[in-house]
Amino acid sequence: MTAPVLEVQGLEKTYGDVRAVQGLTFQIAPGEVLGLVGPNGAGKTTTLRCLAGILPLSAGRVGVAGHDLASAPVEAKRALAFLPDEPRLFEYLTVWEHLNFVARLYGVEDWEERARALLDEMELANKEKALPGELSRGMKQKLSIACGFLHSPRLIILDEPLTGLDPLAIRRMKASLRRRAEEGTALVLSSHLLPLVEELCHRILVIAGGRVVALGTLADIRAHLSGPEGAGASLEELFIRITSAAPEPRSERESP
Repeated sequence: MTAPVLEVQGLEKTYGDVRAVQGLTFQIAPGEVLGLVGPNGAGKTTTLRCLAGILPLSAGRVGVAGHDLASAPVEAKRALAFLPDEPRLFEYLTVWEHLNFVARLYGVEDWEERARALLDEMELANKEKALPGELSRGMKQKLSIACGFLHSPRLIILDEPLTGLDPLAIRRMKASLRRRAEEGTALVLSSHLLPLVEELCHRILVIAGGRVVALGTLADIRAHLSGPEGAGASLEELFIRITSAAPEPRSERESP
């Protein structure tokens, strides 16, 4: 049996009295794309940052490619890439220097060949010497994604990856994500664009109020809701039904 790339057991994150994320447990296999969706304030961004090791867990465990994120953070983080909704770039580094910097961080020996291929893939081949201030919002997003792909991570965590991209770039980005999944990379994709999630993801994790309210394939979720209202429903329709009555994040003082 193939070992999961990502293992999450009882993940919890609290901010003071607020339990922002409560008891998330799931796994992602190689080549699987998991969609993470939920209403504003559901805990999606907190969850992603916990998975990437940016935020420490309040409880639970996260394992990436067989490495515990708490006890072996360097090994775990080397196996993943986190791509936030807003590109985090260095103002005085060119496009090529960004890729060089990332290659040095991750010890990518054949980085120049990989970097040129990624620049072609992201349509940035003529922007090697450009600084971030000279790039459009969409180009910045593409550069951020190219930097994340450079070390061939086994897990890619994406938060609204299509922000700022034009329709043609969106089509090409979806193809890039599919190709990496086909090559065995596991992906966590969070987006408010529910048709995108429905199109790309093998399974969907719906959270609301910091808790899991649905997890499975779209067919699984439809079957769970059952009845004529669930049959043939789109993810958007199911999402509204599932989350409309979901609880708000609870404080420790409210805990039973």
